[in-house]
Amino acid sequence: MAGKGAEGEVYVASIDQGTTSTRFIIYDRHAKPVASHQLEFKQHYPEAGWVEHDPMEIMESVTMCMAKALDKATSDGYNVDAGLKAIGITNQRETTVMWSKSTGLPLYNAIVWMDARTSPICRRLESELSGGRTHFVETCGLPISTYFSALKVLWLMENVDAIKDAVRAGDALFGTIDTWLIWNLTGGTGGTDHDGKQVFGQHVTDCSNASRTMLMNLKALDWDKPTLETLRIPAEILPKIISNSERIGVVVSGFPLAGVPIAGCLGDQHAAMLGQLCQKGEAKSTYGTGAFILLNTGEEVTQSSHGLLSTIAYKLGRSAPTNYALEGSIAIAGAAVQWLRDSLGIISTSAEIEKLAETVHDSGGIYFVPAFNGLFAPWWRDDARGICIGITRFTNKGHIARAVLESMCFQVNDVLSSMHKDAGEAGEMKSTEGEFLLRVDGGATVNNLLMQIQADLLGSPVVRPADTETTALGAAYAAGLAVGVWTKEQIFAGLHKENTTIFRPKLDESHRKKRADSWYKAVSRSFDLADLSL
Repeated sequence: MAGKGAEGEVYVASIDQGTTSTRFIIYDRHAKPVASHQLEFKQHYPEAGWVEHDPMEIMESVTMCMAKALDKATSDGYNVDAGLKAIGITNQRETTVMWSKSTGLPLYNAIVWMDARTSPICRRLESELSGGRTHFVETCGLPISTYFSALKVLWLMENVDAIKDAVRAGDALFGTIDTWLIWNLTGGTGGTDHDGKQVFGQHVTDCSNASRTMLMNLKALDWDKPTLETLRIPAEILPKIISNSERIGVVVSGFPLAGVPIAGCLGDQHAAMLGQLCQKGEAKSTYGTGAFILLNTGEEVTQSSHGLLSTIAYKLGRSAPTNYALEGSIAIAGAAVQWLRDSLGIISTSAEIEKLAETVHDSGGIYFVPAFNGLFAPWWRDDARGICIGITRFTNKGHIARAVLESMCFQVNDVLSSMHKDAGEAGEMKSTEGEFLLRVDGGATVNNLLMQIQADLLGSPVVRPADTETTALGAAYAAGLAVGVWTKEQIFAGLHKENTTIFRPKLDESHRKKRADSWYKAVSRSFDLADLSL
């Protein structure tokens, strides 16, 4: 058996490029992390509702995390240089980069998934197209929304001269963050591989990231020509769509770990599904900047009539079957805690929110709706704005902290309630005791109070794995699978089974229902407030 310092060591690594930070994690052959490094990067807010990242800074953060994690592993006696078999990539989805094929430089900052500047374009398309907001749902599974990449591409093509010129000259490339990273790591405008041969960047994306652009046909797993024609987006700027688990290219000289194949790629929520080993009828909720709940619906596309998205779960190889999912996306979860920390100064670290919220027994009648840039699933209201209601002289910062935590859980409940309706009993898998279980992961799940509130407000058990960073783990599984480190059977047999923590509901049903009704009242108060800032 391979281990620390042993001959024949085998490792697989993941680049996990998130909304606020980048990390690189190295796993051993038992899928246990042996080293990692994480860096936060700058968020740019040029105007209210606008959110941007610098693609060059993101690329630098990836390189730095790779180098630092490798240093840590080496100093701990792991021979990663010799034993690393593959790298998987997982990333914040929908965030849109356009760059020059000839210079390799971005033509504008990356427009982030939660950015709301495309509202006017959404309204225009809704009024022009026969199907209104759901015009493309049949082919791509998504409503017209500021959330998806196609709208961001339209904004860039209409508003940025450098992009108009590059598109006209055939020099523009579009990609989500996975595409930008792969293109750079595999050669960009020209690099050399391990054998000294000249290579150029691979312009590819995987089917899970492509499914979030609004441009991919969900059944064909290819760009949808009628959609491209309707939106007048040229096919030449788009990357090639591949599966989640296949050899894509090798890391070129000049980067850490040159010569190692990149062999897995999934959008972050799809990677978390794989990391949680979600098979048909199983659901997971990831709590990060936003919160994302996905239910694996098997090999059939399930259309939602309750405000959810139809999307890809994963496709583990070129000839492997495609698993689909229903998704509920929540824009603001952990980001509300960051807002308490950075904008209000109520806490000085995110971890402090748990202690502060525990200073009170309940939220004291306070309801907080974090509709900072509108509301995603199941409401899809980009005219909503954040509100905090029920304030009295009795209210203190503990109540507000607790209401912020509760807002995450109420939003997850709204999505799960829609899921139960859409998937019906047939689509849901019960545990052996015949109850629905919610698997959870992501940074915020270390907060025990948050997990208990989630179980209480949901009325179902919440299951937290020992390793909550399942997003990076899912990307490692996909990469390891592609190069033969693991088989699919080994992965789904629970290669990485460890102790889980189960939070069981303690709230009685009548109290739970009353809290849910009050939450719905609060949500309805957040609608139609976008023009307050004008």
